[in-house]
Amino acid sequence: MARDYESLFLDYLRVEKGLSPNTIIAYRNDLEKLSKFARSRGKELVSVEREDLIAFIKYLNESGLDAKSIGRVLVTVRGLYKFLILDGYLKRDPSANLETPKSWQSLPKFLIPEEVEKLLASPDLTDKIGIRDKAMLEVLYATGLRVTELVSLRVSDLNLDLGIVTTLGKGSKERTVPMGKSAVNWTRRYLSIRPKLLEGKNSPYLFVGSKGQSITRQSFWKIIVTYGEKARIGHITPHLLRHSFATHLLENGADLRSVQMMLGHSDISTTQIYTHITNERLKEVYKKFHPRA
Repeated sequence: MARDYESLFLDYLRVEKGLSPNTIIAYRNDLEKLSKFARSRGKELVSVEREDLIAFIKYLNESGLDAKSIGRVLVTVRGLYKFLILDGYLKRDPSANLETPKSWQSLPKFLIPEEVEKLLASPDLTDKIGIRDKAMLEVLYATGLRVTELVSLRVSDLNLDLGIVTTLGKGSKERTVPMGKSAVNWTRRYLSIRPKLLEGKNSPYLFVGSKGQSITRQSFWKIIVTYGEKARIGHITPHLLRHSFATHLLENGADLRSVQMMLGHSDISTTQIYTHITNERLKEVYKKFHPRA
């Protein structure tokens, strides 16, 4: 009969280590991740090898877990195998000398230009809500605004003649970002039907709901997810368009400092992550097309 190593370890933490119920729950959640991953590779916890754990760490990273969270999972993994060795269930520790990903930095995901076009084409333009959504998506991709900045835009923040928008970013820092012709044109078209959405009400906010209320961060999140699925791109987020904005600018020759200013990053090192994306794509192109790659 197979032993329940997870329960044995959790009982040890509860009884001998005296850990709190909340801490035990956190350990259990981490163990479930490892156990599920091990089963996907046809293994039990006691048959896991070092290579499996390395693959597990990569899996967690690719799943979107940050370095701090992965480090916490590794604490659980090391504790489990230390316990199994001390109690005689294992002779060798597969977690020994595993690197804690303190310096790991996940590359932001982004859409390729063809996917952006599909997304921007997904709203129903025969409907006033569709025209509003089209304008919101166009502005988001054209400016790289954070979703909070987008839904907080006021009509007075626009200068459509100059093709710019002024926004208040993190730390209440004001910045001005170009909009581009397409975003300007769709914003003009949206403004022409905006009074119908307001239904006689007044609002300083640019983008409003069907009864004149301002669009919330959460509601726009749902909007973009719906259009991502409609365009058959998959589950997308507002930040994905921000990442796409920065990546496409750099791929087409924009300098890092200009992109930093448009994104509103206080530290250019934050913006430099996008150069890693473009470098990775260059490597992929090289490997695919160079005869001696």
